[in-house]
Amino acid sequence: MEEKTVFVPAINCGHCVAAIKRELSKLNGVQEVQGEAQTKRVVVRWKEPASWQAILDKLAQLGYPPQE
Repeated sequence: MEEKTVFVPAINCGHCVAAIKRELSKLNGVQEVQGEAQTKRVVVRWKEPASWQAILDKLAQLGYPPQE
């Protein structure tokens, strides 16, 4: 299993975090998504068939592109 933590400057509130969790969890292979509005950090754990590129693409689609 892989894990990454990213800074997502577009996160403004708990609703943003909830939307990210909900949508990333729909990706096949994503095991866990944690986020915190105060720090604007998101932690994603995944295994195949998910990929980091697919996760980045989904975040960008949602309007939450991370700064790595």
